[in-house]
Amino acid sequence: MKSDDRPGSCCAPVALREAAMSAAGVGFTKTTAAHEAASDTHRAMVALPGGTFLMGTDYDRGFPADGEGPVRSVSLSPFAIDTYPVTNADFAAFVAVTNFRTEAEAFGWSFVFWSHIPPERFGDLVEDTAAPTPWWCKVPGASWKQPVGPGSDIQDTLNHPVVHVSWNDAAAYAAWASKTLPTDARWEYAARGGLEQKLYPWGDELTPGGKHLCNIWQGQFPRHDTAEDGYAGSCPADSFPPNGYGLYSMIGNVWEWCADWFDTAFSGKSMLHDPAGPSIGQTKVMKGGSFLCHASYCNRYRVAARTSNTPDSSASNIGFRCVRTSTNR
Repeated sequence: MKSDDRPGSCCAPVALREAAMSAAGVGFTKTTAAHEAASDTHRAMVALPGGTFLMGTDYDRGFPADGEGPVRSVSLSPFAIDTYPVTNADFAAFVAVTNFRTEAEAFGWSFVFWSHIPPERFGDLVEDTAAPTPWWCKVPGASWKQPVGPGSDIQDTLNHPVVHVSWNDAAAYAAWASKTLPTDARWEYAARGGLEQKLYPWGDELTPGGKHLCNIWQGQFPRHDTAEDGYAGSCPADSFPPNGYGLYSMIGNVWEWCADWFDTAFSGKSMLHDPAGPSIGQTKVMKGGSFLCHASYCNRYRVAARTSNTPDSSASNIGFRCVRTSTNR
């Protein structure tokens, strides 16, 4: 097993796993209230009509190398998408039923952002850091249910997006829920909320009238987060107003996995159904940015922005939501 980080990885480290490992099940005990919370969010979806929209951007402060452009017309069939990202309560319900074990648990570690680790325990919890982004710490024992390592838990964050889930973990949850992960195009269409070619789900101004509408970084990255938006880490999935389609937390908070293999040269079709499968080093699309994104380092909290990660990577700012189509019931 090897940990690594790519320049331009946009606040999300890449963990390259070199060997397949056993996925023996582990149980998770929750309160009845947690089960009920999970059921509520598990059912919550918004049906979207599909149609044709303008995908991508030619924004002059974007990242052309990420394949954000060119702007192109894309047509989609109707689909439904989760109102919220999958929460800790949702994922706990999944684990309770299936005894699923995440890749972070199987590999024995995940990446945690440095300032979220208790200073008095930093030396005990951190095994290594990721070059050239030392704010990402390799923490043995960090997982979805121990988000900053041994001794931490999710009892007070059941309504936050689940993190430390790999693409493979997210796909397993989606299959259990009779859903799939959204394609890059479906995710962006949903995030736009019916607006055309706007930077954010609500328009082109990040903080209209001085009001924060998403959970990102304020201050000096990576040293000091002033938390002017109210949060210095992840936040409850419904903390900010929904977009025009009634969808919450589409940008900021946590990155969200998409179904597609990452392709920086738009070819008019998704790489999702590549019959040859992935080659070594290929990565999966992630959309939406996270609570660590800041204009000085990573303004990928725009709806057209994108980045990628290896399918077995996990970190404390990567989550997901699901979709359902007419043929996926």
